[in-house]
Amino acid sequence: QVPLVESGGGLVQAGGSLRLSCAASGRTFSNYGMGWFRQAPGKEREFVADITWSSGGNTYYADSAKGRFTISRDNAKNTVYLQMNSLKPDDTAVYYCAARPFGTSYGRLSAYAYWGQGTQVTVSS
Repeated sequence: QVPLVESGGGLVQAGGSLRLSCAASGRTFSNYGMGWFRQAPGKEREFVADITWSSGGNTYYADSAKGRFTISRDNAKNTVYLQMNSLKPDDTAVYYCAARPFGTSYGRLSAYAYWGQGTQVTVSS
């Protein structure tokens, strides 16, 4: 088990920034790839970003996130971050962090074994 708890969501104006955090418990955090997903009302959950095992590992982004969002992790703190800049109203959604075991591929929902409860991000125009 890798319990995950997100924080940092809130209400922000378009063009603003937020930093989401995801705290993981358990000794094996560094063995998991970590991803961020989001789900807007009436839409399917979609991939946002992913980072592989080691601190400073490879990162992957959805096209909608490239150039605006940055994913990072601090294995010493068992925490993964999503820095979101230049936010748009279309970014409004519940954001979830998720953990996928070593050897799995990023981006597919089914690859992620553990999920947080989500944090709401609302971007006003």
